[in-house]
Amino acid sequence: MSVTPGRSASYRRIVDDLRRIIESGELGEGSKLPGVREIATRYGVPTGTVSRAIAELAAAGLVQAKRRGGTYVRRFAAIPRSSPGRLAKERWLGGETIQDADTKDRRRELNTSTGETPAPDWVAAALGVAAGEPVAFRDRRYAVDERFVQLATSYLPVDIARGTQIMHTDTGPGGTYARLAEIGHRPVRFTEYLRARMPSPEETDRLELPVGTPVFEITRHAFNEEGRCVEINRMILDGMAYLLDYSFPA
Repeated sequence: MSVTPGRSASYRRIVDDLRRIIESGELGEGSKLPGVREIATRYGVPTGTVSRAIAELAAAGLVQAKRRGGTYVRRFAAIPRSSPGRLAKERWLGGETIQDADTKDRRRELNTSTGETPAPDWVAAALGVAAGEPVAFRDRRYAVDERFVQLATSYLPVDIARGTQIMHTDTGPGGTYARLAEIGHRPVRFTEYLRARMPSPEETDRLELPVGTPVFEITRHAFNEEGRCVEINRMILDGMAYLLDYSFPA
């Protein structure tokens, strides 16, 4: 690796030089970057400056810190989140998960926990229950190609979800919406609310986000044929990992 040293090198110069070396192929996929101290010495800057520069490259999907130590070149292809097609009933009634629509055959990992919890105010209002009453929840953390990319927590009325496969960590083919359809609560309409923001400390920790990485917060309401909200799903997406695209008729 040939990074040009310089006593007056700035944070931006480090970012630009490392990006050039990666994008030119001088450091190929899977190559390990020099250590923070080594880069700091070459540029004559504090190690904190180098760490922030590497964090910017990580947020851009060009490098990834490994748990076993070190930072490696990793070109992370953005995940297309195509709406509204990803929620088409033909998909989940046919046994396909929504994540299949997003990531297809890319390597995925999923950690899931389920249970019941007192309803927060914003959940209670949408589900038509009193604040603090029990609601069912499904909490998930998704990883794609060894990168944590999304947190998602679904809330459902206990009179619908309790005692069903929805409360299992594996809901089976088609996921929660297919199970809702089987028990007479098939979603027929969805509404999503999206905003971009900076993550909370807990979200930063769970998604292992580099400093300064924004997230998309998407809250989806699913309604059955009677107009009842049967699920609220709040998703927190790594803002640098996803490409949100929307197709609809004029």
